[in-house]
Amino acid sequence: MGVPPPSAEGSSSRTYHPRRLRRKAWAVALVLFAAYALARWRPARVQVRGPSMAPTLLSGDLALALAPGRPRRGEVVVVEHPDRPGFEVVKRVVAGPGELAPDGSTLPPDRVWIEGDAPSSSTDSRAFGAVGIDRVRARVRLVYWPPARWRLL
Repeated sequence: MGVPPPSAEGSSSRTYHPRRLRRKAWAVALVLFAAYALARWRPARVQVRGPSMAPTLLSGDLALALAPGRPRRGEVVVVEHPDRPGFEVVKRVVAGPGELAPDGSTLPPDRVWIEGDAPSSSTDSRAFGAVGIDRVRARVRLVYWPPARWRLL
């Protein structure tokens, strides 16, 4: 006389537990954040060659560099050498746009003054003058190799 209850077999509806939904939401959020971070900060590996940034960076150090943004005094940056297109150097920003450069000039709004931490071993703005901000390729943020030298910059 009565109608049997519907069978669960063949049912396409799926029930998720709240814990499983939270895990999936976190996984999606993590993937979205990672994609955003890669697009925004464009991380790059930098290998230091030469003694010009000693003792901060030594030849052979591997560092992580991020997208340039506006360079600030004291930051370590990767810059395309003004006299050697395609050749990049790692130096410290000593003076930024509108600031007084070590040579006594006031820098225009689109230039920075860069120097190595080891002046006797560095070819930098003392030799070729201030460089355009458009030549700043990245800001060095972290030394990760060798492990004994690991640190944030």
